[in-house]
Amino acid sequence: MRSVWKGHIRFSLVTIPVQIFSAIEKKGNVSFKQIHSKDNGPVGYKKYCKTCEDVLEYSDIVKGFEYEPDQYAIFKKEELDNIKLKSTKAIDIEAFVDIDEVHPNRFESVYYVGPEGEVAKKTFSLLCETLRSTNKAGIGRIILRDREDVVLITPHENALIMYKLRFPYEIRDIANVPDTSKMEEADKAQLKLAKQLVESLTTTFDKVDFEDRYRDALLELVEQKVQGKQIVSLDEGEEDKPVVDIMVALKKSIEAAKKKTA
Repeated sequence: MRSVWKGHIRFSLVTIPVQIFSAIEKKGNVSFKQIHSKDNGPVGYKKYCKTCEDVLEYSDIVKGFEYEPDQYAIFKKEELDNIKLKSTKAIDIEAFVDIDEVHPNRFESVYYVGPEGEVAKKTFSLLCETLRSTNKAGIGRIILRDREDVVLITPHENALIMYKLRFPYEIRDIANVPDTSKMEEADKAQLKLAKQLVESLTTTFDKVDFEDRYRDALLELVEQKVQGKQIVSLDEGEEDKPVVDIMVALKKSIEAAKKKTA
């Protein structure tokens, strides 16, 4: 596994050499290239001006911030480069918080953190065990690719997980979701059956089926194409019929769940 960043975790006077790795595996992703149907040539793109329709070179392009309709503040690359933050090669822990306080909608990218060299292992293990025993997470800042991000650091097995956190202004207010301002009180009989259904379907997270059925079907389709076989459409199955009586639906669901777990 190749590290994407090397530096230190610092909190107070404690400094721990660490290295960071991307936690996301992209090798298994199925991707396509755009191909010209006439001669199978790869498709390319040219940038052009929508006003004069001239084809542009990279040197012809600047960045503009639209502060009013069709009114732009223009910035050259040199101006934007001057405000880029230089990496300090350190994650400075500014605070520790209860993990349960951090809502999942704040999580963005995920990384693994490990010690850098034998000399760091003892102090790194101490930090892991401290976070684990206190159920705390460290909040700090890191500069990756010229941008400063706020990160949350939590223990996992013998390493740490680092999440980039979204800034508050990036999160929409859930109160703006339509038709959620005034919710009707649940019928007690329906609620009892719904809870029973949840209990009948409750399992542990490691037993949940996370098979990527679309990817499997796509790979099968690719294999058929490569082998020159006839393409067979996937069976979508019978469409679900709308259920009018929610009590009937709940009871049938509970019966089906019991048969499945029997």
